Amino acid sequence: MTDAKMSLDGKRVIAIGGSSGIGFAVAALAREQGAEVVIASSKPANVDAAVARLPGSAGMTVDLRDEASASRFFDRVGAFDHLAITAGDQGLPAFGATRDLDLVAAREALTLRFWGSLAAVKHASRVIAANGSITLTGGLLAHRPQKGMPFVTAAAGAMESLARGLAVDLAPVRVNAVCPGLILTERVKQMPEERVRGYVAGLPLPRAASPSEAAAAYVYLMLNSYVTGQILAVDGGGLLV
Repeated sequence: MTDAKMSLDGKRVIAIGGSSGIGFAVAALAREQGAEVVIASSKPANVDAAVARLPGSAGMTVDLRDEASASRFFDRVGAFDHLAITAGDQGLPAFGATRDLDLVAAREALTLRFWGSLAAVKHASRVIAANGSITLTGGLLAHRPQKGMPFVTAAAGAMESLARGLAVDLAPVRVNAVCPGLILTERVKQMPEERVRGYVAGLPLPRAASPSEAAAAYVYLMLNSYVTGQILAVDGGGLLV
């Protein structure tokens, strides 16, 4: 590492998927660390609500399913330092046997999560700082598959492999991914408590994480200027069991 202070003061951070869940927690923590934050999502009402919850932030809309929208978004954003992408998790058809998988829904989900992230990175690469960073979102299922969730396993693994490939291709811009376990997002809080307990019962840390605990990993990857191509697990020890 350089001797420069690890700080987001004066840095510009873009949080795509930042209107809720982990993404909003990333935006909030980056703002707390002194960054200028842009919250981006596809729904204007959600962006407006998030900006109202986080004073001092800015908001923009972008539809990652549409490459032209991604291109226009980064034209408007201009120069920036760090990008975190958490968009796409909510629409994943998570459960169901392979024989029952809705392939249309699966393709649509991957259009947002994988191809949308790639479109964002493609156009972000034109305006990101040379010493900047991009952080994608994988998932524990990429390493610990469970019955009935083959598509989510594949989608998470694709994101993590993409991060490694981009780290080589875009250097010196740093690219990493966070691998979350079960995070208490708005969606997870709607699950039956017994299901949540079942997911985490066997972990060394037998609980779900808060969004802010997950967000700390994204901000760490922004701050540490000698980390690239890495997958940072926030999983309560899920990789160990």
